[in-house]
Amino acid sequence: MFMPNQTMFSRPLEDSSVQCLLCPHQCRVKPGKAGICRVRSNQAGSLVTSNYGQVASLALDPIEKKPLYHFYPGSMILSAGTYGCNLSCSFCQNYALAHQTPQTQYVPPETMVEIAERSRESGSIGLAFTYNEPSVWYEYIWDCARLLKERGQKVVLVTNGYIEALPLEQLLPYIDALNIDVKAFQNDFYKKLCKGTLEPVKKSVEMAARHCHVEITTLIIPEDNDQTEDIEALAGWLASIRPEIPLHLSRYHPAYYYDRPPTPESTLIAAQQAALRHLPFVYLGNIGGSNDTLCLNCHRPLIRRTYYRTERVHFNRGRCNSCGSRANYIIG
Repeated sequence: MFMPNQTMFSRPLEDSSVQCLLCPHQCRVKPGKAGICRVRSNQAGSLVTSNYGQVASLALDPIEKKPLYHFYPGSMILSAGTYGCNLSCSFCQNYALAHQTPQTQYVPPETMVEIAERSRESGSIGLAFTYNEPSVWYEYIWDCARLLKERGQKVVLVTNGYIEALPLEQLLPYIDALNIDVKAFQNDFYKKLCKGTLEPVKKSVEMAARHCHVEITTLIIPEDNDQTEDIEALAGWLASIRPEIPLHLSRYHPAYYYDRPPTPESTLIAAQQAALRHLPFVYLGNIGGSNDTLCLNCHRPLIRRTYYRTERVHFNRGRCNSCGSRANYIIG
């Protein structure tokens, strides 16, 4: 267990400054100042975190809300979040937690695990770290995840993937599934709208896909990342990692301080069609209609979805009930 204010990845610099080694920003933090994430600061020459155990949001959600469509479909999962983020997306859909300082309640790791245990009675399969960027909650997740695994609980991260390789590598053995937000497949988009870069996110996706279940989300913003050639390039890259990675293309709504109009439905459908040239599972989010998962062999529906309502139609014990083929691209 780490002390509540102690951080795991940093090194001292001259003049009592300290460098954070958790994410690709590699912030050089002067005494009394904080890094880009707002939650890791230099106190008397040591890098400390202000959000350890500070829970801003705790709820029981459908697993599909993460979104995870191929990981224990139809299940519920306890979901927890704090505050802070290491990107500065001008279109942030959850800015109240990412970029403001909400009210929080201190919940020690042991207590959080007990809450997760009690949530089993309501159908929960484990704990998802979500709502804000979980990587800036690293030490708390590190402590909770190892306790959760001892109890046989599933651990999920919903993340922007903006994390250095070493911290991610050390955490992955305790993670069962990730939804990683690939915000665009253009570095210029990351630099202009997120104050970050694309390559570290790509590396995180590649690393995570070697260890556990991964699904990808891209928020489609009109005139910024909705070009079908970029969507097709993203899908082709994902297919080269693992052909059956699910890709979620979500509809943008104006939020934070970005004022593009909502994404037209026709744009989402065009993006979906482009991605389907490379990936068999491409789902649309924040939009009406179904998001069924079809058998790759006989194309009959394995799982039928309407919003967060999930029905197993021809899927049971990892197989298609219609043709009998294995559907090992679905866990649970």
